[in-house]
Amino acid sequence: MNARRMSRGSLLLVAWLAFAQPTVAADAVPVATVEQPRSFGHVLGDVLTQRVRLLREGREVQPSAMPAADRVNVFLERRASRIETDELGARWLVIEYQVINGPRALTLTSIPAESLATDAGPLQVPAWPVSVGPLTPAATYDQGALQALRPDRPVAPQATAGLERDFMRTLAALAAVLLAWGGWWAWRNHREAHRLPFARAWEEIRRVDPTSAPAWLALHQALNATAGRVVHGRSLPRLLAEAPHLQPLSSDLEAFFRHSEQRFFATLAGAAPGELSLRQLALALRDAERRHRA
Repeated sequence: MNARRMSRGSLLLVAWLAFAQPTVAADAVPVATVEQPRSFGHVLGDVLTQRVRLLREGREVQPSAMPAADRVNVFLERRASRIETDELGARWLVIEYQVINGPRALTLTSIPAESLATDAGPLQVPAWPVSVGPLTPAATYDQGALQALRPDRPVAPQATAGLERDFMRTLAALAAVLLAWGGWWAWRNHREAHRLPFARAWEEIRRVDPTSAPAWLALHQALNATAGRVVHGRSLPRLLAEAPHLQPLSSDLEAFFRHSEQRFFATLAGAAPGELSLRQLALALRDAERRHRA
């Protein structure tokens, strides 16, 4: 009777194990391939990087939700996660933890386990123990130079003779360049004053009374030299067509010829024209000529 009962119990146990075993296997969560950070030598402020291979049962997966950035224990805080692809094309979930607390002595903590939800089902990331140490020891040896605080280290004076010599050479080179540029500028202005028509006229007009006849004749001669012929009011459009750099001053040149006719041929001209600054016109013509020749 007892043997019969034991045999019946054994059969029930075997049957239960046979039905239960597939259920346990079906409910098992695959463990991810993880590249864990170094387990030792961490102090306040260090960042520990954990890399999780996004692969489940040979299939690439996509996380349904990234691990939240939050404090995970007394010493570690999880930062924002990201997905990276290595040179072989494999995709990894990168999770960073920063040490936010410093212990007084070497302490054991751990990166917590994580059940990562993916589009193919959960993926288990195991916990990883790490040690965290203090930045400085709690006590010093207090012997010889091994004190809690050390005095400021005096800075040895550096030789500056070479720097001063290079600085003086640089200043001398700069002065030479400025002198050369100034000499070139003066020579250029002197040459243009004797070569360009309006530059010659400006040099003459600025030395005499702008209302005098020589001043007006000097500007007439500059216009004639620019055109290569005698220029008067009716031939001014031809000059402006041949020298387009003078076109912005066309209205002033027309006023100049009206004033000139009134000045030298008063009996032929009508009413006296308005005021005209001969010096301003000569200077504007010289600048236009210089820009055109530059």
